Amino acid sequence: MSLTLDFLLPPPPASYKSEEPVVSGALSATVDRLIEPVGRHFLAHARRKNHNRTFSEDELHQAQEKASQVVEEETVEFEYENVDITAVNQDPTQWKTQDNYAVLGLTNLRYKATEDQIKKAHRRMVLLHHPDKKADKNDDAFFKCIAKAFDTLMNPVTRRQYDSVDFGMAWLEEDAPTAKSEGDFFELWAPVFEREGRFSNKQPVPSLGDVNTPKEDVEAFYDFFYNMDSWRTFEWLDKEGAEGSDNRDDKRYQEKKNRAQRAQLKKEDNARLRTLVDTCLSVDPRIALFKAAEKKKRNAKKDAKAAADAAAAEAAAKKAEEDKIAAEKAEAEAKSAKEDSKKAKEMAKRAIKKEKKTIKAIVKDNNYGLGNEAAAATPAQIDSQLFKLDDILAKNKTAEALEALRVSLEKAVADKNIAEVFNNAL
Repeated sequence: MSLTLDFLLPPPPASYKSEEPVVSGALSATVDRLIEPVGRHFLAHARRKNHNRTFSEDELHQAQEKASQVVEEETVEFEYENVDITAVNQDPTQWKTQDNYAVLGLTNLRYKATEDQIKKAHRRMVLLHHPDKKADKNDDAFFKCIAKAFDTLMNPVTRRQYDSVDFGMAWLEEDAPTAKSEGDFFELWAPVFEREGRFSNKQPVPSLGDVNTPKEDVEAFYDFFYNMDSWRTFEWLDKEGAEGSDNRDDKRYQEKKNRAQRAQLKKEDNARLRTLVDTCLSVDPRIALFKAAEKKKRNAKKDAKAAADAAAAEAAAKKAEEDKIAAEKAEAEAKSAKEDSKKAKEMAKRAIKKEKKTIKAIVKDNNYGLGNEAAAATPAQIDSQLFKLDDILAKNKTAEALEALRVSLEKAVADKNIAEVFNNAL
């Protein structure tokens, strides 16, 4: 293969010599550019550098990771459903109203389906309905419906929007039990509140329970659903046109209408749920049992009150008689106590008088509290010591205090330190 250049080099200057190189033009000036390390090739380089792997080692490791991911996907518990494509949407332009779970064969799981189960269902539907498997290679309408269902359910935002209005479950809301529905109460209503609980922002949701559920738990259940904080929105039902409109006023008007429609639908849904809870509460057999128990308790209280009143009247009469006897006895005891008190006071006075006399004698016999070891007390010292004795006796007014003082002075006489004890007693 030959290459032909369609341009000619400029002729050499007159001073050109064959051994000299030819310069056809000047080099441009250098330019500083900021280069950022980004992209999958840089990430691969960083991964190899971080784990100290060669190119071949890294490629092997990546292949093993992909293989393990495939194994994990294949181990996802999933029961395939046969999809009757004649019963689901096949027009990709009507994707807004199609049952996305039915299109992927997830009618049994629906909002309970995990991402892995959605991926596995999508892979199966792609393998079954790829246009290459059809006689008409251009017939890809249902394949587009599958792709749209997958995109919707794999995006957390759009999935929540779709789950708010899941068309495949609309008939369940319409077919909710009524007050006249026959059958076991708990079998009828437990699935209803399990479905409604999926819209609650607060999880886990209390269950309906059974006939043995305590009253407190039953009241908590109804209180929860009467005041449930629901994340359910109705954005999926917004009218189209606002997004593609070039007119800003038209777009704002359409958005305003959509917000008003969502608010109205939310209001209607709250009213529907409250009516549902009211109906369930009105037919709950446990409520009748609780009311019967309350009535029995009230009657028991009433009977107990009548018996208590009769017993109280009898007790009051008996108590009046006892009070009379007690009053007479108390009067006699008070009179006796008064006499005893008078006697005790007389005895106390005599005891105080006796103790004071004894204490004065001890102080006098021991050189007026100066001690027999000291020189005989002078008249001035006698007066001073007697004044001190009066102060000491004034501080010790009771017979017990005077007795304790006497004992301490007697001990002081024996220990020959009466002067010190006498002064400390002041």
